[in-house]
Amino acid sequence: MSKNEIIHLLSKISYFSELDFSALEHVATATIVQAYETGQYTFMEGEPCVGLYIVKSGWLRAVRISPTGREQVIRFVGPGEAFNEVGVLTGGTNVISVEALEPAKVLIVQRKVLLGLVDKHPSLAKSIIENLARRVLYAMNMVTDLSLHSVESRLAQFLLGEADANTVHRKKWATQAAIAARIGTVPVVINRVFRSFTEDHLIELEREKILILDHAGLEKIASSNE
Repeated sequence: MSKNEIIHLLSKISYFSELDFSALEHVATATIVQAYETGQYTFMEGEPCVGLYIVKSGWLRAVRISPTGREQVIRFVGPGEAFNEVGVLTGGTNVISVEALEPAKVLIVQRKVLLGLVDKHPSLAKSIIENLARRVLYAMNMVTDLSLHSVESRLAQFLLGEADANTVHRKKWATQAAIAARIGTVPVVINRVFRSFTEDHLIELEREKILILDHAGLEKIASSNE
């Protein structure tokens, strides 16, 4: 990518949208462009933080991995989204692992440069703080869901949240195992719940999409605390 292309992409990211051209040019000079293949990790938890990552193309997933190898998906990130803000701001160590779900290209804004900009541009600091606050709220909601809601309820919430006109469009990497990791369970359990939802005519499973047949029925399950 040329410097002008990098500057154009950076200007579309909320963090950098209020920076002047001179500041954007400074960021672009310190930005690395990196490509990743499907299944390749951009970085692992505990490794030194290189910087803030911005997705140009492709989809990736951020996960925490337990000592036994079990994964908890933290979030999915796609084109135009940034990730690893926490690693940048907490002493330079990555707190998550991020895997490419398909061929992806990312921009990496080096940590030292980003921290320098935070000192000079209050708008950048404010944007990062607001984004981190949303992440904290998301994490709180996830903890609440895992402790108070059943797998059935969490899956119903997921389907309703992802649906567009009662259709959940599935990317090729959005397997039932990936959905299980997203809502904090295991494939064998999610498969059982999907089968139950199908038998109860709540949903219909197709290869590239999930059709919601009974929206009200899913909403009732989603709101249940059992």
